[in-house]
Amino acid sequence: MKWIQAVKDYQNYLHIERGLSKNSIDNYVLDIQKLMKWMDDRQVSVSPISIDESVLQEFIYHIAKEVNPRSQSRIISGLRGFFNYLIFEDYRKTNPLELIESPKLGRKLPDTLSEAEIDQIIMQIDLSDPQGTRNKAILETLYGCGLRVSELTHLKLSDLYFDEGFIRVTGKGDKQRFVPIAGPTIKFITLYKDEVRVHQTIAPTAKDTLFLNRRGKPLTRAMIFTIVKILTERAGIHKNVSPHTFRHSFATHLLENGADLRAIQQMLGHESITTTEIYTHIDKSHLTKVIQQFHPRK
Repeated sequence: MKWIQAVKDYQNYLHIERGLSKNSIDNYVLDIQKLMKWMDDRQVSVSPISIDESVLQEFIYHIAKEVNPRSQSRIISGLRGFFNYLIFEDYRKTNPLELIESPKLGRKLPDTLSEAEIDQIIMQIDLSDPQGTRNKAILETLYGCGLRVSELTHLKLSDLYFDEGFIRVTGKGDKQRFVPIAGPTIKFITLYKDEVRVHQTIAPTAKDTLFLNRRGKPLTRAMIFTIVKILTERAGIHKNVSPHTFRHSFATHLLENGADLRAIQQMLGHESITTTEIYTHIDKSHLTKVIQQFHPRK
């Protein structure tokens, strides 16, 4: 089996069997291509079936000099998944990365904003500009519904179920979930939709897309990042703030105010509760309050 064919088959597997997004698949393939390039540069001629631990260990020593431990760990994890696939398809009997350990990483806690900081950022929006009305609706939706930036850019008019108090969100792997939406967020989206968007010339392919740029086309991820960065700088907040920070803040504030972790997991679209549990490490005072309120020997 040649590497190119193995990678192509793996891509099909990730798409059809695992239902992963194009971005996720591209990242997995990039890890394998790094290994392929390294072998090509050194004229190492082994197939995906015959490659062994010694070759991979040498490759990992190489990448350890070029990338940080977190990136190194991600590459090892990506390659381990590829060889597990080959085992699943009966091409290999063992995973050559089975005994190779990833670097030890501390759990990275996400940056969050206080409610006052979020208000301060939103206050920087110029509402005299039609794009300001849109930008306010965007930030209120990011924070009010805890969306990923890609989920926001793909949000459609047909996903809005305001009468029922929900929006339909398409997350990773095209998995859909319904997320509650509060009255204030509904108000800001409705204002943008009925007062700004309705007056735009909209591209044929974007008729159902909610948030549009000045040319009537869907907003890009980069544009959302730029909007957040500019407003954060204007607010004088010296934190590493991105659209994802609003999602982290959404989850943290819900937890601090007593929301159930399982409910937060469902709203965020986390496949595993373990991913959601990272928010319990952000504010230890919340856990103290839980003990004081609910433990029989408080």
